[in-house]
Amino acid sequence: MAPDGQTLAPNVYDAEPIPEAARAEIDRLLRSGDLFRYTAPKDAPVALLEAEFAGLMGSRYALAVSSCSAALFISIKALDLPKGAKILVPAFTFAAVPSAVVHADCVPVLVEVGSDYRVDIADLEAKLDDAQAVLISHMRGHTSDMDAIMALCDARGIPVIEDAAHSLGTTWAGRKIGTIGRIGCFSFQSYKLVNAGEGGILITDDPELAARAVIMSGAYEENWKKHPGLQNSFCHWQNKLPLYNMRMQNLSAAVIRPQLPEVARRVVQGRTNHDYVARRLNTSPWLTVPPALGPEDRAPDSIQFNLTGFETDAQALAFQRAAKARGVSVQIFGLSEGNARAFWNWQFLGTPPDLPMTRAMLMRACDTRLPARLTRPELDYIADALISAATEVRG
Repeated sequence: MAPDGQTLAPNVYDAEPIPEAARAEIDRLLRSGDLFRYTAPKDAPVALLEAEFAGLMGSRYALAVSSCSAALFISIKALDLPKGAKILVPAFTFAAVPSAVVHADCVPVLVEVGSDYRVDIADLEAKLDDAQAVLISHMRGHTSDMDAIMALCDARGIPVIEDAAHSLGTTWAGRKIGTIGRIGCFSFQSYKLVNAGEGGILITDDPELAARAVIMSGAYEENWKKHPGLQNSFCHWQNKLPLYNMRMQNLSAAVIRPQLPEVARRVVQGRTNHDYVARRLNTSPWLTVPPALGPEDRAPDSIQFNLTGFETDAQALAFQRAAKARGVSVQIFGLSEGNARAFWNWQFLGTPPDLPMTRAMLMRACDTRLPARLTRPELDYIADALISAATEVRG
């Protein structure tokens, strides 16, 4: 609050404090210098995190790695696809996602995304017969129609990897996102629901995929013995697969583990905050928050909305400036210089494909952080600022 009692523009970038329970474990690790996940014979913090996360998600296996990008890369390699295999990827995602496909010696094929930020099922189906896998990115936590996607892919025997970096805690028809495809990948980067600065984890129920992923993540020599089960598969794959050394280290796990019991609370708070602001923004004729799909219960930490009736880029940028003047930062995906979420900026893929639906969406789709810790007055400040900025520009 300001001295005059007025609510200041909220700080939406700081994460929640790391739980006190992490401090003692971090101090112990620093005193011992025991930071490598394979130093201890068993029960290293990373191994404990894997067991706890698998339990949280109801999955058989979990493997903690250095980032969600690493998890995606290892997942693709674990599928043992041929070099040059085509993998369908939503055209609305972060640049690291198609990058993981390229690193894995495969070819990303971008699929159209609609104004609701979800994969266009017709375009996916049209491109599916030439694909060897689908990497479905639940971008900003927006779940595409997983029933339709899985039906199409299962009918063709095509494996699905879920990029659930933004979707820890989201469910689809009661099933946890990340458990619907063959493999699910999650992020612990600072702007995600659980914050370790960096870090990632993959989950699967497939023992062979798990064994291959463990070996390639960097379980050299016989360090795989410190992973539960799968001994025969580990013996089979040892020294037959390249080591990419994408392991998580113990300090990261010590920061993550005490936050897992907080996930349920953060999900409820994040959804409540998002839905409150969404209702307010939808009262404006100039702002539209697309509704969730019927089976989807999201766990949002940000809000996305479309500018309606903003006929020119100049008007859209004027809205961005007006919101900034009120202390609220808005990113318009397609109008931010060099934005890593605009597919035409991914020059490493060559000439961008013609994706008019996705391009039109990105040119008017807005993104504002909305962490679960915000209070109702702070949420009102953000909503008021966005609505008044739109009204200032459009009338």
